[in-house]
Amino acid sequence: MDAIYRTQRHFYDLTRKYYLLGRDRLIAGLAPPPGGTVLEIGCGTGRNLIAAAKRFPQARYFGIDISEAMLETARANAAKAGLADRIAFAQGDATDFDPVALFGTARFDRIFQSYTLSMIPDWEGALNQGAQLLAPGGRLDIVDFGQQEGLPAPFRALLFAWLRQFDVTPRATLGAALARIGGAHKLTVSFTPIYRGYAWTGRLSA
Repeated sequence: MDAIYRTQRHFYDLTRKYYLLGRDRLIAGLAPPPGGTVLEIGCGTGRNLIAAAKRFPQARYFGIDISEAMLETARANAAKAGLADRIAFAQGDATDFDPVALFGTARFDRIFQSYTLSMIPDWEGALNQGAQLLAPGGRLDIVDFGQQEGLPAPFRALLFAWLRQFDVTPRATLGAALARIGGAHKLTVSFTPIYRGYAWTGRLSA
């Protein structure tokens, strides 16, 4: 991942803002409790955490990413925004990391994964990891590419072909995986397509 993002990280946010739809809606709905903890799994450049920290200043923020190159940019971006003391970053595998060792925190009030599952080979493992780390009353929110089910077939074919160039695979069984993992952890599950299926959103609530 460092090889992929060592150059891309410098213009990643500029290019992605036009087609990673639903990210800002997810952030606006986080609403962490006062003094709460928010974790982004696959935080990339830190863009989402910075936006969340500005919107909800009463919470503490944490981000993990497997790419140290991306984390270098994330730390620089947080410092530039004056948020270095409120957002902690650490390198880790989305499917298997120890939050106590990394952040000194075992559970989180809000966890989110934004357009990461479509890039993680063991994406169900990443979902399961997030579900395990929810505090009582906590939520895991997901947004990622859907199956474009409400959009014209030529658009769907072109988008999927383009995404494959970046090793991005929209997860056709995301809804079923949320139901299965939510059931295993006794969590409430919701799943909603948005923008005519361009993106899918999901939530696991403790």
